[in-house]
Amino acid sequence: MHFVMAMMKHETNTFSPVPTAYASFASQAAKTGQDAYHAFKGTNTPLAAFIDLAEKEKASVSIPIAAEAWPSGTVHAEAYQRITNAICEAVVKGCDALFLDLHGAMVTQSTDDGEGTLLERIRLIVPHLPIAVALDLHANLTAKMVANCTAIAGYTTYPHVDMYTAGERVGRIVIDTLKGRVNPTMAWANCPMLPHTLKMGTDEAPMGDLVAAAKTIEAREALAVTLFGGFPLADIHDAGMSVAAVTDGDPKTAADICRYLTDMAWQRRHEFVYELEPLADSVARAAKLAEGPILLIDHADNCASGGTQDTMAVVAEVMRQGLEDVAVGAIRDPEAVQKMITAGAGSTVTLALGGKMDMPSIGKKGEPLEISGRIRVISDGEFVARGPMYTGVTMHMGKTAVLDAGSIQFVVIENNHEPFDLGMFRSVGIELTAKKYLLLKSRIHYRAGFQPIARHIIECNGVGVTSSDYNQFNFKKVRRPIFPLDPAMKRSV
Repeated sequence: MHFVMAMMKHETNTFSPVPTAYASFASQAAKTGQDAYHAFKGTNTPLAAFIDLAEKEKASVSIPIAAEAWPSGTVHAEAYQRITNAICEAVVKGCDALFLDLHGAMVTQSTDDGEGTLLERIRLIVPHLPIAVALDLHANLTAKMVANCTAIAGYTTYPHVDMYTAGERVGRIVIDTLKGRVNPTMAWANCPMLPHTLKMGTDEAPMGDLVAAAKTIEAREALAVTLFGGFPLADIHDAGMSVAAVTDGDPKTAADICRYLTDMAWQRRHEFVYELEPLADSVARAAKLAEGPILLIDHADNCASGGTQDTMAVVAEVMRQGLEDVAVGAIRDPEAVQKMITAGAGSTVTLALGGKMDMPSIGKKGEPLEISGRIRVISDGEFVARGPMYTGVTMHMGKTAVLDAGSIQFVVIENNHEPFDLGMFRSVGIELTAKKYLLLKSRIHYRAGFQPIARHIIECNGVGVTSSDYNQFNFKKVRRPIFPLDPAMKRSV
């Protein structure tokens, strides 16, 4: 047997000003063939699971592309065409099955449904090819995705620490299909909800309860059941919560499962609304705490949801209230990094740090902060993730420098990169457990690496295009009515 497998992953924030050209994929992961094999073999990713399953079956493998970019704005048409052409060209050459490691919330200049459009194109080339699709928990599932593949399974954790497991689940279904052991039938349902991302953590209610229910049902009567929280900042028609169920030749049961779980989600819809706290109050609470590390979560500017990763509102408030012994990870500011490289390690500099990008979708201008300090470290920004998320994958922060401003140390990076792994700090010589405060530009993924070392966690409502304040965003395409944009709505389906 011969298997084609590929990765195409991007979570598109249509309100983000951060461009998404092909270079965005190349800076994080855009590999082919043996390079892709060696980069992802043995890692905690769906692609690694696909590789292991293929080797167990003694199947030959081709990997035409493994491309992933940090969440950002709408994907450029040229980038999308380049990645999808590589996948389709490999399929044209012939294979017994296709295994796709996708995200499920890609919006491009040419289509609002990047994954569904790719799958539809593949189906036109090879109508009956078995296709396995692994998706992120934040996928915005569409009818086109479901109609044009054999089976879908998604992550069941947020932070996403079960990526390999998701690939293994759906990959096994397709291999069993090839062997005639199962006859997959799939259904899906979309619930008219835009849950706040900060309420989708799976280690707590309500999301944890719904995911647990899906797992129980899967174990009892289905091949795969996935509850998708959706990505609410992709302003497309189908954005929001959904369910996909795969059964063995039983479409009615699949549909019943989807209805049951969406009903359960709707009944708990008010629990998916995140209540904001004024920034000054959050920082004041943190200032009263005695023992660290204390995590300050700058959730409105999270690059893993499309943030610019350079807004300075939370940093400014921390400085105003006089917090000390703070490490900030990380500020994306290529201009500042280059100035520090030019000055050299050990030099003292004054920089206009951060605030380089305007955010027209929310009517905000970039506001840099003038910071003076000593350059402690200059680095290439590469490290291998050793925590439970993306385990074994080499991370690329780009050129990186540490600016020591006395009470605050800033990790300043060239490429977007969320702090989900302790390596972001340790790779540049900062020992996190010795710090009182860690200011992290994250929403939930920080929990994978940082929650185990935290004494306290304070969520800080700063400025950015990943805010939980939906009133800041001008939604134009998402289906209406939808909760909580339309709080008094009644569910009709």
